[in-house]
Amino acid sequence: MKINESEPFENGANPKQEQLGKFTTDNNGEFLTTDQGLKINDDQNSLKTGERGATLLEDFILREKITHFDHERIPERIVHARGSGAHGVFELYKPMGKYTKAKFLNNTSIKTPVFARFSTVAGFRGSTDVPRDVRGFAVKFYTEEGNYDLVGNNMPVFFIQDATKFPDLVHAVKPEPHNEIPQAASAHDTFWDFISLMPEAMHNVMWLMSDRAIPRSLRTMEGFGIHTFRFINDEGKSHFVKFHWKPKQGVLGLAWDEAQRIAGKDTDFHRRDLWEAIDEGHFPEWELGVQIVPQEDEHKYPFDLLDPTKLIPEEIIPVEIIGKMTLNRNPDNFFAETEQIAFHPGHLVPGIDFTNDPLLQGRLFSYTDTQISRLGGPNFHEIPINKSIPEVTNNQRDGMHRMQIVKGKVSYNPNSMGGGCPFQAKIAEGGFNSFEERIDSKKIRMRSNSFFDHFSQPELFYKSMTDNEKRHIQNAFSFELGKVKIVPIRQRMVNMLLEIDEGLAKIVGDNLGLIPAKLPQPITGSIPADGNLEHYHSFKEKLTIKDAPSLSMSNKLVNDIKARRIALITANGVNDEAFTKIKKGLCDLDAMVAVIAPKHGFVTTKSGDQYPIDESLLTAASVVFDAVYVAGGDDLKTLLGNADALHFVAEAFKHCKPIACDSDAKEFLQKAIPKIKLPAKGVSTNGKLEDFVKDIQQHRFWDRENNPVVPA
Repeated sequence: MKINESEPFENGANPKQEQLGKFTTDNNGEFLTTDQGLKINDDQNSLKTGERGATLLEDFILREKITHFDHERIPERIVHARGSGAHGVFELYKPMGKYTKAKFLNNTSIKTPVFARFSTVAGFRGSTDVPRDVRGFAVKFYTEEGNYDLVGNNMPVFFIQDATKFPDLVHAVKPEPHNEIPQAASAHDTFWDFISLMPEAMHNVMWLMSDRAIPRSLRTMEGFGIHTFRFINDEGKSHFVKFHWKPKQGVLGLAWDEAQRIAGKDTDFHRRDLWEAIDEGHFPEWELGVQIVPQEDEHKYPFDLLDPTKLIPEEIIPVEIIGKMTLNRNPDNFFAETEQIAFHPGHLVPGIDFTNDPLLQGRLFSYTDTQISRLGGPNFHEIPINKSIPEVTNNQRDGMHRMQIVKGKVSYNPNSMGGGCPFQAKIAEGGFNSFEERIDSKKIRMRSNSFFDHFSQPELFYKSMTDNEKRHIQNAFSFELGKVKIVPIRQRMVNMLLEIDEGLAKIVGDNLGLIPAKLPQPITGSIPADGNLEHYHSFKEKLTIKDAPSLSMSNKLVNDIKARRIALITANGVNDEAFTKIKKGLCDLDAMVAVIAPKHGFVTTKSGDQYPIDESLLTAASVVFDAVYVAGGDDLKTLLGNADALHFVAEAFKHCKPIACDSDAKEFLQKAIPKIKLPAKGVSTNGKLEDFVKDIQQHRFWDRENNPVVPA
């Protein structure tokens, strides 16, 4: 059904608009085909060895689709193009030999070099750092057994269950192809059209609509491996494992209005923050944690461990902390290191292996393919940032950008002319061997019925949020869906929310002028053309826990202010003691203090001492700071008449940030926020450092969002 939206309509109404976003099974003779014209029966599932089996290399439809997707754009990454990276080290707290024979997870005396890259997903390389988006969180460990890549995100689940849907997801969220709008944003028709027809995406969408999608900094977000992997020990015993990165700086988010302002004030906000923190010696740290499940407990839980749209709540299996990563060195050259680093979930070391997660299985093919395209050939492993510590000795030869010069006549195995070298390594010598898993099933395009509980975990996520976090999710859905032009798509999404929480659906529906309605069963999505629909009803077994505090960001604050960015507002004539005492006190606690005054140069204190200005009010913006302090004295005469200084404080208050001042600067704060009675929650006027520090530790005072007199 094609609609010409340029046709004129009486009274501006388009009677076909209601039909534009409606899902229909009337094919009108238009079928999906391969690039060779072959009609496709199932575009929802890759070819596997049984419902929960490994993906088969012979799946030519999957390989064609993924290959074409991997090569759509060069040279920047198709997804995760906008990235920032840093060097560091990983230190192990305790040996993990009970579970894995990986050497870097068994030797507490060594520091394993790492390179970490953080990224947004949807935007191009030149887009803003702070869109509402998933963030990539990838770490390359340079171990003595070779490179190990842990390639994940800052959210523990993904949108889709099968890799064959990845091109569809990315095509939907990328700028719409007819006009390449919008850039680095999900608030548009094609993304929500796809999501509203793919209920399996609802768990990740709940995370995307939360403050997790607008992190305060790269230093203050969690990382997750997403998939269930395997640990293998020396005896060959397998345990399932989920990986977690826990930031020692706490988990902090932005306010949505603040994020939008930052996008205009400082496109490089996250990149600059990470670089400056490392440059000033405030090295970011994350602890590595694991959730371990014995092989025999694979089917113990009311969710499938192979389903990448599900997590294991920490209230069921706690995260065991095993080590720490510290990022302590910025790259010497952004392109050579951050841009050229090549990650791949298939870069393993002995002791770590895959599972049959169908999304992971497809990634194992896709990542090599896309690196070949992006980095100009098969020798991307020879680029310095990608080189392993062990010497590479194999029979791979030639190809584009070959740098290794291998001598001799022999490039095959077995051989006698080269003395048999290089030899295969025995398992005892560190040779990698895949986990021996029995496969006895049909070759089939299908998913296990255990993948089809799409709403229990999104419901758990929402119920585990604090009131302010719920309010942010409600506002995010209202904003995003408010940007959707096609009403039936909005309606489908509101109906989908009804499956998660009635209150959420009603609030969002009311904001959009819609009434939530019950979804038809079975819900479309993940269903092939000739699928047995009975198989695709929602999985009957549900989660038994009703609340998971581990999912709330409010429970992940830390009791220090290390590397928090504090704006110290001042001008000529400031009291010496007030200025120096607060600045030294904050710096002694490892905060990053910026002295801000009306003009660049130096600020002269009451006694005549001079201190350099870090930023002027002509360029500084409150949105890039975590808290604001106003130092009192004769400088208040200047500040009271400075509109930029008053706006700076008012905007910080609007974004729920901690604010403090000397006792004699209260008049200034009162003028900046005239309708707020001072002192107030999160606003201290007594000049006491300890009170200000306690407020900074709280990060935000979100109840201000409900105050109608908060300045705009």
